[in-house]
Amino acid sequence: MEKSNVDEYLQKGIYGAKQTKPEERKKYLGTLRERIVVTLTNGQVMEKGVYPEVEQFMKENPKATLLLNGDLDYSYLSDYIATATKHNIAFSIVTDRTHETNIGLVLTYDYAIDKDEIYIQKKEPEQVPKKKNGILSGLVGFLKK
Repeated sequence: MEKSNVDEYLQKGIYGAKQTKPEERKKYLGTLRERIVVTLTNGQVMEKGVYPEVEQFMKENPKATLLLNGDLDYSYLSDYIATATKHNIAFSIVTDRTHETNIGLVLTYDYAIDKDEIYIQKKEPEQVPKKKNGILSGLVGFLKK
Protein backbone atom coordinates (compact mmCIF):
# COMPACT_ATOMS: atom_id res chain seq x y z
CA MET A 1 0.00 0.00 0.00
CA GLU A 2 1.13 3.50 -0.75
CA LYS A 3 1.62 5.87 2.17
CA SER A 4 -1.27 8.11 1.06
CA ASN A 5 -3.63 5.12 0.92
CA VAL A 6 -2.58 4.03 4.41
CA ASP A 7 -3.16 7.55 5.77
CA GLU A 8 -6.52 7.73 4.01
CA TYR A 9 -7.47 4.31 5.39
CA LEU A 10 -6.50 5.32 8.92
CA GLN A 11 -8.39 8.63 8.67
CA LYS A 12 -11.47 6.80 7.46
CA GLY A 13 -11.20 4.35 10.35
CA ILE A 14 -10.80 7.11 12.93
CA TYR A 15 -13.26 9.72 11.65
CA GLY A 16 -15.58 7.72 9.40
CA ALA A 17 -16.18 8.09 5.68
CA LYS A 18 -16.03 11.57 4.20
CA GLN A 19 -19.46 13.05 3.60
CA THR A 20 -20.70 15.47 1.02
CA LYS A 21 -22.26 18.70 2.33
CA PRO A 22 -21.71 18.02 6.05
CA GLU A 23 -23.33 21.31 7.18
CA GLU A 24 -26.47 20.53 5.19
CA ARG A 25 -26.59 17.04 6.68
CA LYS A 26 -26.28 18.47 10.20
CA LYS A 27 -29.14 20.88 9.58
CA TYR A 28 -31.50 18.30 8.04
CA LEU A 29 -30.97 15.47 10.56
CA GLY A 30 -28.43 13.58 8.47
CA THR A 31 -29.96 13.92 5.02
CA LEU A 32 -29.58 16.34 2.12
CA ARG A 33 -32.01 19.11 1.12
CA GLU A 34 -32.52 17.58 -2.33
CA ARG A 35 -33.95 14.36 -0.80
CA ILE A 36 -36.59 15.96 1.42
CA VAL A 37 -40.35 15.71 0.88
CA VAL A 38 -41.36 17.87 3.85
CA THR A 39 -39.86 19.30 7.03
CA LEU A 40 -41.09 20.91 10.24
CA THR A 41 -39.26 23.09 12.73
CA ASN A 42 -38.83 22.08 16.37
CA GLY A 43 -41.58 24.51 17.34
CA GLN A 44 -44.01 23.01 14.85
CA VAL A 45 -43.31 19.47 16.09
CA MET A 46 -43.93 20.65 19.66
CA GLU A 47 -47.41 21.93 18.76
CA LYS A 48 -50.33 19.74 19.80
CA GLY A 49 -51.41 17.16 17.23
CA VAL A 50 -50.00 16.11 13.88
CA TYR A 51 -49.86 18.49 10.94
CA PRO A 52 -52.38 17.11 8.41
CA GLU A 53 -50.00 18.02 5.57
CA VAL A 54 -47.33 15.72 7.04
CA GLU A 55 -49.78 12.85 7.31
CA GLN A 56 -50.88 13.44 3.70
CA PHE A 57 -47.25 13.37 2.53
CA MET A 58 -46.78 10.09 4.42
CA LYS A 59 -49.73 8.61 2.53
CA GLU A 60 -48.36 9.87 -0.80
CA ASN A 61 -44.75 8.73 -0.13
CA PRO A 62 -44.92 5.26 1.45
CA LYS A 63 -41.26 4.48 0.69
CA ALA A 64 -39.95 7.60 2.44
CA THR A 65 -38.29 7.64 5.87
CA LEU A 66 -39.27 9.89 8.75
CA LEU A 67 -36.39 11.46 10.68
CA LEU A 68 -37.17 13.01 14.06
CA ASN A 69 -34.95 15.28 16.18
CA GLY A 70 -33.87 13.29 19.23
CA ASP A 71 -33.16 16.48 21.18
CA LEU A 72 -36.93 16.99 21.50
CA ASP A 73 -38.85 15.29 24.30
CA TYR A 74 -40.41 11.98 23.30
CA SER A 75 -43.90 13.28 24.17
CA TYR A 76 -43.68 15.66 21.18
CA LEU A 77 -42.45 12.92 18.82
CA SER A 78 -44.89 10.19 19.83
CA ASP A 79 -47.82 11.44 17.71
CA TYR A 80 -45.62 11.49 14.60
CA ILE A 81 -44.20 8.05 15.41
CA ALA A 82 -47.74 6.67 15.76
CA THR A 83 -48.74 8.28 12.46
CA ALA A 84 -45.66 6.87 10.71
CA THR A 85 -46.40 3.40 12.10
CA LYS A 86 -50.03 3.70 10.96
CA HIS A 87 -48.87 4.40 7.39
CA ASN A 88 -45.98 1.86 7.46
CA ILE A 89 -43.35 4.60 7.20
CA ALA A 90 -39.89 3.75 8.53
CA PHE A 91 -38.71 6.26 11.11
CA SER A 92 -35.55 7.08 13.00
CA ILE A 93 -34.82 9.36 15.94
CA VAL A 94 -31.62 11.29 15.19
CA THR A 95 -29.49 12.79 17.94
CA ASP A 96 -26.40 14.85 17.13
CA ARG A 97 -24.80 16.18 20.31
CA THR A 98 -22.15 18.09 18.34
CA HIS A 99 -24.51 20.33 16.38
CA GLU A 100 -27.87 21.98 17.06
CA THR A 101 -30.59 22.39 14.47
CA ASN A 102 -34.01 24.01 14.46
CA ILE A 103 -35.37 21.18 12.29
CA GLY A 104 -37.60 18.80 14.23
CA LEU A 105 -38.96 16.48 11.54
CA VAL A 106 -37.91 15.47 8.03
CA LEU A 107 -39.69 13.11 5.63
CA THR A 108 -37.00 12.03 3.19
CA TYR A 109 -35.88 9.56 0.56
CA ASP A 110 -32.42 8.10 0.12
CA TYR A 111 -32.17 9.65 -3.34
CA ALA A 112 -32.72 13.13 -4.77
CA ILE A 113 -36.26 14.30 -5.58
CA ASP A 114 -35.48 18.05 -5.81
CA LYS A 115 -38.75 19.38 -4.40
CA ASP A 116 -38.94 23.18 -4.41
CA GLU A 117 -41.01 23.82 -1.29
CA ILE A 118 -40.25 21.57 1.69
CA TYR A 119 -41.39 23.78 4.57
CA ILE A 120 -44.93 23.88 5.94
CA GLN A 121 -46.12 27.23 7.20
CA LYS A 122 -47.10 27.40 10.86
CA LYS A 123 -50.72 26.76 11.78
CA GLU A 124 -52.56 30.02 12.15
CA PRO A 125 -54.51 30.28 15.39
CA GLU A 126 -58.23 30.45 14.80
CA GLN A 127 -59.51 33.99 15.07
CA VAL A 128 -62.29 34.47 17.61
CA PRO A 129 -64.40 37.49 16.75
CA LYS A 130 -64.12 40.15 19.43
CA LYS A 131 -67.19 41.74 20.93
CA LYS A 132 -67.70 45.32 19.96
CA ASN A 133 -67.27 47.65 22.88
CA GLY A 134 -69.44 50.56 21.91
CA ILE A 135 -71.14 53.07 24.14
CA LEU A 136 -74.38 51.12 24.11
CA SER A 137 -72.77 47.83 25.24
CA GLY A 138 -70.93 49.68 28.02
CA LEU A 139 -74.18 51.28 29.18
CA VAL A 140 -75.98 47.90 29.17
CA GLY A 141 -73.12 46.36 31.19
CA PHE A 142 -73.28 49.23 33.67
CA LEU A 143 -77.06 48.95 34.08
CA LYS A 144 -76.82 45.17 34.74
CA LYS A 145 -74.66 45.87 37.79
